[in-house]
Amino acid sequence: MYCHYDGYPDHQLPFLLGAARYRFGRDLDALRRHLIDGSHDWKQLGTDLLDGAPDNVRERLDPHGDHGPSAPFDNVFNVDGTPAKPIPVTDANADAMGLEWGYVLHDHGIEVIALTWYDAGPIVPWDTDPLSRISGTPSLWDSNRPAPIQAPAAPLKVTKPAAPAPAPARPRITR
Repeated sequence: MYCHYDGYPDHQLPFLLGAARYRFGRDLDALRRHLIDGSHDWKQLGTDLLDGAPDNVRERLDPHGDHGPSAPFDNVFNVDGTPAKPIPVTDANADAMGLEWGYVLHDHGIEVIALTWYDAGPIVPWDTDPLSRISGTPSLWDSNRPAPIQAPAAPLKVTKPAAPAPAPARPRITR
C-alpha cells in the first residue's frame, strides 16, 4: 500500500493505532483488508480511521478539524487507458519510488522503517496509545533501539477550586 501525503510516523501511527483500536476493534485482518485490498493506493489517511474513538481522542489527533477522511487514489489509468493495478511496495522498489517511510502491519505491532536510513525498524505494539508523543526524526527509528515514542501524560484531574478566602476586614475610617 502506498500513501502519498504525510507519511511521517507522527502523523500515520496515531491514525493506524486508532484505527486498529477503535474502528476495527483490534481485528487486524479487517484493518489490513481495508488499507491494502480496498483501494488502489492512498492520497492520505484520515479521520475516518478514528470512527468509534472517544471525542477527546479525535480532538487531540485532529485539533483543527483539517485532516478530513482518508482519500484513495481513484481514476488511475495506464497510458493505454486500462485501469492501473496497484504497485506493491517491496524492498526492491522502495528506493526507486523515493519512499521515506515504510509500515509493516505485523500481528504483534507496526514495524516502522525509516527507509532512507535503515532496512528494518522497531516494532510499535498495537496497544500503544494513539495519543502518545511520536518522533518523526528518521535517525531515531533504528531497529536496535526502542521506538521513539513517549506515552501521554496521565490525564489531569478536574477538581473544584477551593472557595476563595474572605477578604480581611478593613477598619472603617469615620470623620
